[in-house]
Amino acid sequence: QVQLVESGGDSVQAGGSLRLSCAASGSIFKVNAWGWYRQAPGKQRELVAALTSGGTTNYADSVKGRFTISRDNAKNTAYLQMNSLKPEDTAVYYCNAELITFGSARIYRWGQGTQVTVSS
Repeated sequence: QVQLVESGGDSVQAGGSLRLSCAASGSIFKVNAWGWYRQAPGKQRELVAALTSGGTTNYADSVKGRFTISRDNAKNTAYLQMNSLKPEDTAVYYCNAELITFGSARIYRWGQGTQVTVSS
C-alpha cells in the first residue's frame, strides 16, 4: 500500500521558519511530481508549491521568495522549507504526489496533513 506521511508542522512566531517533510512508502518505482497544498479554516485548499520530475518549480504568489520545495529521490521524500512565516500562512499543509508503482501504474496520493500555526 502506497502512502504519504508528513511531518514538521508546529507552532511558531511570525518571522520564524519550519521545514515540512513528506515521505512516500510502499511499492514505489519512482515519484514523478510533488505538490504542497494548504487549507486554512473556512477556505479552499490551495496549491502552495509544486515540483516536477524535471525539476521545474511553481509557487503561489503569496509564498514566492519565502518557501522552497525540494526533493530527495533516494528517500522518496519531499520538503517544504518555509521562511519568514506570517500569520496568514497558518493552515493545515498537505503533500500530494504522482507516483509510478512497480506494476507501472500511475497513481496519486495525499498525505494526512500537518498543522502549521504562526502567531503574531
